[in-house]
Amino acid sequence: MRSLTAIPIYNEEKTLTKVLEEVRRFSSDILVVNDGSTDGTPHLLAEQPELNVIVHRHNLGYGAALRSAFGFALAHHYDALVTMDCDGQHEPARIPVLLEALNEGVDLVSGSRYLRTFHQDTIPPADRRRINHLITQELNQRLGLNLTDSFCGFKAYRVSQLSRLRLDESGWGMPLQLWVQAALLNWKIVEVGVPLLYLDPNRAFGGHLDQPDERLRYYRTIIERELLQPRCEQPCSGAYCP
Repeated sequence: MRSLTAIPIYNEEKTLTKVLEEVRRFSSDILVVNDGSTDGTPHLLAEQPELNVIVHRHNLGYGAALRSAFGFALAHHYDALVTMDCDGQHEPARIPVLLEALNEGVDLVSGSRYLRTFHQDTIPPADRRRINHLITQELNQRLGLNLTDSFCGFKAYRVSQLSRLRLDESGWGMPLQLWVQAALLNWKIVEVGVPLLYLDPNRAFGGHLDQPDERLRYYRTIIERELLQPRCEQPCSGAYCP
């Protein structure tokens, strides 16, 4: 199975080199989506050998970075796509575990920080745990899913299925749009336990989303909006329709 590991980044100069060093141990094909970084990230990327890089000239958002990764994986005909963060929360050693779970018939393997406990687990910020629990519960009830963690960015996708998605959300709420569509498309979804690591509990979302109640309202708006969308079964050449 030909696989790609994609990492969306924004101002990750503190962790970038170490994370890429570890990822190279478990993935030969790596894509970094530099979402408008303004720190030393571009200079560090320029020093990296054999690395695929997509550059957003301006910060477009986490969802936009993931959409770029989906489009790249489709355009280059990969079989599997692993997505992970660059802040140290995701252990690259788990990449083979996700890919192994992406066996025949599985469309999406999603890391879960609440499926089981690990000795290296840390305590998450209370508001993030609360919002994750609420949104996960609502997705399960409304879509017939059986998730334990709806916000983990450590995932493995069957690339051939990505062309069925119609994603247009650019912000942090894009994964919720994806969950709704995946459920309505009857994707087979498997969760795999991954460590719960919050290395920087003060890391901000930005703007009004730093307020927990505003963030929860935004997430619920994404879900409601997506449930009202007309469905399109025609395949797309990329991971979203313009």
